[in-house]
Amino acid sequence: MRLAARPRPRIRMPVGPRAQDPCVSHTAPIVKAMPTFSREEIVHLGDLARIALTDEEITRLQGELNVIADSINKVQEVASDDVPPTANPVPLEAYLRPDVAVTPLTQEEALSGAPKTEAGMFVAPRILGSEE
Repeated sequence: MRLAARPRPRIRMPVGPRAQDPCVSHTAPIVKAMPTFSREEIVHLGDLARIALTDEEITRLQGELNVIADSINKVQEVASDDVPPTANPVPLEAYLRPDVAVTPLTQEEALSGAPKTEAGMFVAPRILGSEE
């Protein structure tokens, strides 16, 4: 694929009953079945992305996008109102220890295991050039 200098297309506003309904849930299926993609739609997508597509690339992308649309259709067939939407099939919880205040280490305790200290601080070898 090569980039092509093309004029910016006009923005198209959605139309239909859901286009102006602010109360539509983000979990509500917007499309009952994903349509298949035509060659013209693939060319249009390329134009929107400002990518010049060869005939071979258009054919390949059409097949790949139609496989994705078929997969979405299969998922929508089994998804019903009694199956809640989820981002992960395994419920995830953050397992955190209880937030209990404890006495922190003193400076001497923190420095006690250090190989070298100076003026109450850790001493580490210089790793970035010598600035003397």
